[in-house]
Amino acid sequence: MHIVWSSLVIQLVAFLILLYLLKRYAFGPLLSVMEQRRQYVAEQIANAETSKKEAEQQLEQQKQALQEARKEAYDIIEQAKATSTKQAEEIIQVAKSESTRLKDDAVKDIESEKNKAVAALREEVGGISVKIASKIIEKQVDEKSQEQLVNQYLKEVGSK
Repeated sequence: MHIVWSSLVIQLVAFLILLYLLKRYAFGPLLSVMEQRRQYVAEQIANAETSKKEAEQQLEQQKQALQEARKEAYDIIEQAKATSTKQAEEIIQVAKSESTRLKDDAVKDIESEKNKAVAALREEVGGISVKIASKIIEKQVDEKSQEQLVNQYLKEVGSK
């Protein structure tokens, strides 16, 4: 085998020129496009991770907001129960005090009417006593007649 040196040098020079041209016009733009593509993919991955973190944060915030809303609803229900219990107790207390007042008023009215009746009866008994005394003095009757007279007036008082 015989190597032709002149042909080898020409092929080597042609190869180096071709390599230079490929590097300058083909590999440069091709590598640039590949680098841009790599950066784009890296940005998309970073954006996806950021979006995922934001979504997780929003989900956590929504969970907390839901938990707070449930707590507020529970508090409102408890407050409503307490208010209704308090109002019921107040209504019962007002009803008790009103019934006590009505009872006291009724007792006072009964006592007043009783006192009026007793006063009227005393007045009437006093008048009858005066009448009895005047009749006794007028008639100067014996003991038996006096007893009949007293019984008659007592019957009159009892019937009135």
